[in-house]
Order: sequence, then structure tokens, then C-alpha cells
Amino acid sequence: MEVLAYSLSVLLGYLLGSIPTGFLVGKARGVDIRSSGSGNIGATNVFRVLGKTAGALVLLADALKGFLACFLAAHAVAAGLGLAPSSATREFLGMVAGGAAILGHNYTIWLRFKGGKGIATSAGVLVAWAPWALLVCLMVWLVVLGLGRYVSLASVAAAGCLPIAVGLLHGSRVMILITALIGALAIYKHKSNLQRLRQGTEHRLGSQPKAEPPKPTT
Repeated sequence: MEVLAYSLSVLLGYLLGSIPTGFLVGKARGVDIRSSGSGNIGATNVFRVLGKTAGALVLLADALKGFLACFLAAHAVAAGLGLAPSSATREFLGMVAGGAAILGHNYTIWLRFKGGKGIATSAGVLVAWAPWALLVCLMVWLVVLGLGRYVSLASVAAAGCLPIAVGLLHGSRVMILITALIGALAIYKHKSNLQRLRQGTEHRLGSQPKAEPPKPTT
């Protein structure tokens, strides 16, 4: 029965996470977000291309995907299969579903497994799992963003401090391990941003992106 519960949690989390919110909002506005700005379907690019209202909508919706995956798996799946509603059962089912939701967002089946970077969805998962650790990471994100004005650098810094914050504030070894993997995945998904940071071509918040150098002709 527990195997079925975990399988359903993975499926539920992945399907919720894979809803390509940014792509759908862009389509509703007549824009293929994958062909605009950075080409990413996440909230940051939607903010940049479609404005604050659309960006805020995508940010909230992507976070909600992560939270709902954890909540539904921890309660609806466990109750539906008649599992004992212990805190450990709810926690583990929520962790599995939340991780699957992040993977669904990053590698959505609806866009040939190309998705976002998982920051907002991870935040939604942390609201359900580890809200105090999320608050610490948010503070790190705001400080780094304020100092450098790079959203990508702030996100990488927050991802790096995530397992440390979880370890200090929550203490579950399983949760520390899973959040370390989540943080590593978020950093990996920002590899192109890190490369642009090294090259000095990364977009800074509040400024226009630098033009790409012309490609040589043959």
C-alpha cells in the first residue's frame, strides 16, 4: 500500500509541476515566451517580457504547484489509501511529491521536457515543508539581489544556503539530503546564467539586456 502511495505522490507531483504556467500565460497574450527574452518559461522571464502583472501571476502559480503537490500527497493520497496519518508518513509523501513537482516544472512533458529553473516551485514546496528555512533563503536572496542586482546570482545563493538553513532549523537528515539535491538542481539549471556572469553579459535587474555580439559570416 505504501508503494502505491509513493507512486501516486510522484505522479501527482510531476503532473502538477509540469503545468507550463509561463508558457500558457504567454500564449494567452499572443507571445511564445520560449522565443522571447532569455527563452525561459519561468516568472523572471515573464516579468521581463510581459510585465509585472503577468510575472506575478506566473510566480504565484508556479509556487502554488509545489505547495499543492506536497499538501495533496501528504493528506489526500494518505487518506484515500487508508494509511495511518502519522507525521512521518505525511512528511515523506509530501517530500516525494514536492521533489516530483520541481522535476515536472524543470522538465515538463508538455514542452518536450524543457521547462523552467524551479525556483518558484521550490519555494512553494518549502512553504509546505520548511517555511523557516524558506524565510532564511528569501533573506539571502534579497540581500544578494540588492547588492548585485542579478536575479540569477541571488537565486543561486539562496539555493546554496537551502540545505544549511534546513539543517539548522529543521534537523531532519532526509530533508537535508533532499533539499541539498533541490539546491544542486537549481544551481545546475542556472549554468548558462553563471557563464554569462563570468563573461559580464548577464542581465541586471532594471537594465536592458546587453546585445549579443554579431555572429561571423562565412
